[in-house]
Amino acid sequence: MRRTVAVNSLLFSFVFLIFSHVASAQVGVGISVSFGPPPLPVYEQPLCPAEGYIWTPGYWAYDDDDGYYWVPGTWVEAPEVGFLWTPAWWGWGGNAFFFHEGYWGPRVGFYGGINYGFGYGGDGYEGGRWEGNHFTYNTYVTRVNTTIIHNTYNTRVTNISENHVSYNGGNGGVEARPTPEQQSYASQRHVGPVAAQTQHIQAARSNPQMRASANQGKPPVAATVRPADFRTGAVPARQAGGEYKAPPPNAAHGNQPRPAAERNPNAENRPAGNTPANPAHASELQQHSFPPPNTGNDAADKRYQQQQQKLAAKEAQDHQRLQQQQEREHQQAAQKSYNNAQKQQMEQRHAQQTQQMEQRHATQQQHMEQHQAPRQAPPRPPERPR
Repeated sequence: MRRTVAVNSLLFSFVFLIFSHVASAQVGVGISVSFGPPPLPVYEQPLCPAEGYIWTPGYWAYDDDDGYYWVPGTWVEAPEVGFLWTPAWWGWGGNAFFFHEGYWGPRVGFYGGINYGFGYGGDGYEGGRWEGNHFTYNTYVTRVNTTIIHNTYNTRVTNISENHVSYNGGNGGVEARPTPEQQSYASQRHVGPVAAQTQHIQAARSNPQMRASANQGKPPVAATVRPADFRTGAVPARQAGGEYKAPPPNAAHGNQPRPAAERNPNAENRPAGNTPANPAHASELQQHSFPPPNTGNDAADKRYQQQQQKLAAKEAQDHQRLQQQQEREHQQAAQKSYNNAQKQQMEQRHAQQTQQMEQRHATQQQHMEQHQAPRQAPPRPPERPR
């Protein structure tokens, strides 16, 4: 079996950098899972480490190999003065649960109505506020050492409940819809998670104890003082937020890929990559890989590789255009408050568009391999003995 390598092309890389930026800069859908996350665990908030740090609540993230895993709540230094954190959240999209990444911005946007606690009661943030160039903490819901941090106030918060539901919509989910103001916040200038948060997520993903299948919804590290530091001042969960239910056997890996030939019978030689078996959105599609030509003719191999690079760049552009179109339709659906039937119709259309594009790309690659790949001369028949 020949090894496969990713296409090395400046144009291809450039297009995918744009593609990735669009996906991360918007409050878009990045992951779809057929079953919802566990309830939010019960835990205490560690003390704020220093002035200017803002609390980012813990949440359940998802990995194809290990399922749901807990990303501990942690204190993060705001990327700039005046910015607040809008938490990540899971929401039912009609045929699956979709993940919406958190972001930093001047206003707290919609985060599914999820009650993450510590000032994130499902609508806005009441754990603190910016006053000039200083962040001031509401000690009613935020743990602060007032002998060190003096920018504090104490205002009663009434939306404190024992609801530990971790997703919006679907069976048993929170019933909340974004307001017009919250929708406008998502279109304002904002940035995605900072580098420290990315490292924090990676540390959680690589820790087997964070997996829901291992901790049964009660992670041993529920919150940390600083990102990616799971030891110094780390806080364990006091209890699970509810009964842990293992995922159904047929849905253990919501985004698990299957062989390319199974997705498209005419794509026997196409590498499977990491694309889901039945991609529902263009944002789920992964970069395509191509088998390197290896005929022994350097000049022919170079020409064929150029053809591969050209096709890869075109496919990346197709991905980007379709993803942007689908994200615009998601935003329109939120603005117009689509009902469940309208959402389901939209999601079915998106899945059809995405899968048709992947099938078209597989056919194009096969055509190129059949008609443009350098061919080796057939072996000569053995000579007859004289």
